[in-house]
Amino acid sequence: MSILPHFILSLLLAITFSFIAPLLLIAVGLITFSLMSHLPLIQSLGEFGCNQIIKFLSTFGDGHPLQGCLVIALTCSLVGGLFDTYACCLNFRSN
Repeated sequence: MSILPHFILSLLLAITFSFIAPLLLIAVGLITFSLMSHLPLIQSLGEFGCNQIIKFLSTFGDGHPLQGCLVIALTCSLVGGLFDTYACCLNFRSN
């Protein structure tokens, strides 16, 4: 049986999960700081955190936070795909 279908499936899964992981991490951070901004004692901390995340994403997105989020996710998916290719190559050599 050929190793190519297993490699393609593994590569697609690695790319997909590597794309989704940073999006979830950014979303959890924004949701956490947004919820914190509704509490009276730590309202300023929550607003500051949201603003910093938006500024960080705007840096990578040419002034657009959503574009910055996509750039980070695409970069992570590329790295995940390269790492999976490397791991498959090492596994193929050892067999």
